[in-house]
Amino acid sequence: MPRIMGVDIPANKRLDVALRYLYGIGPTTAADICRTTQIDPAMKAKDLTDAQIGAIAKTLQDSYMVEGDLRRQVAQNIRRLVAVGTYRGSRHKRGLPVRGQRTKTNARTRKGARKTVGAIRDKTARNLAKSG
Repeated sequence: MPRIMGVDIPANKRLDVALRYLYGIGPTTAADICRTTQIDPAMKAKDLTDAQIGAIAKTLQDSYMVEGDLRRQVAQNIRRLVAVGTYRGSRHKRGLPVRGQRTKTNARTRKGARKTVGAIRDKTARNLAKSG
């Protein structure tokens, strides 16, 4: 498995697909990197030479923000939104959808498992809830 920027990329995949395992690299960026380094995107990642891996790593360091730096920047942007007190920041803080999605129904991924709120009508269940 070739290692680029501290990430093991899969050896048996095409280079343009394997590069996408790096955080911050999608299809277009992977194609641009292959074009810049003049490496065939259809080549398997296991067939890369050390010189080619070095060329890819140099291109990534010089031209793109990926992995740790990008994660840090995204986290810093979210912290800034929360600190300033924007609406988006408050949604991040409360763990709710940020981009205008409905929350009356759906949004379960962001909100988590359902929490029932309200009175317990059954007497035995109410006593269990009080004691537990």
